[in-house]
Amino acid sequence: MNTIETKPATPPGYWENGRGELVPEASVSAMDKLRDDLVKRCIDRAKTQHAQMVVAKAWFNSEIDAFLDIAFSEHGEKPRSKKGNMTFYSFDKSLKIEVAVGEQVSFDEQIHIAKAKIDNCILRWGATAHPGLMTLIVDAFQVDKTGRIAPHRVMGLRRHNIDDAEWKEAMDLISSARDTRISKKYVRFYERIKDTEDYRHISLDMASA
Repeated sequence: MNTIETKPATPPGYWENGRGELVPEASVSAMDKLRDDLVKRCIDRAKTQHAQMVVAKAWFNSEIDAFLDIAFSEHGEKPRSKKGNMTFYSFDKSLKIEVAVGEQVSFDEQIHIAKAKIDNCILRWGATAHPGLMTLIVDAFQVDKTGRIAPHRVMGLRRHNIDDAEWKEAMDLISSARDTRISKKYVRFYERIKDTEDYRHISLDMASA
């Protein structure tokens, strides 16, 4: 059975430094103690705020989903998907909520088969291939620092209607290799600025508060 390894308590009269060494409390300066107290108090407060934000985010999403269920049921429908951007206004249009749903697109192993078929096309076309198309293909399959292919570049290859059976097979593979998942739902809140048509963002981000 796996056991969770717990850190032993620091002996009374000692402070543990960043290298794991025990330092006599008398050797710890007043400024170091003051700084340590500041960091710990702020981190404790930050953790409390973070926990409250997690609860609030779940509540926002739950309330919006419940409203959508009611809205769809009014027309005898069930919401098959919560994807897509939406905006909700108060009756007087003084308040609004924007819901933006981000999608994460990835590809399964078929993308490598598609790339092999595209490479075959390039070899067969040889000098007759348009240099612009060659550049698009090379750029489309470049990976970022995490080793991921940029989905929008790969999907963009399908716009080229090339009359070649192997190319069309590769495009079909790209379509079937695509795996789309909802990555994040962003809920933003706004209130209208008095006597204007503009809205002020009610920020929940400390950096912009």
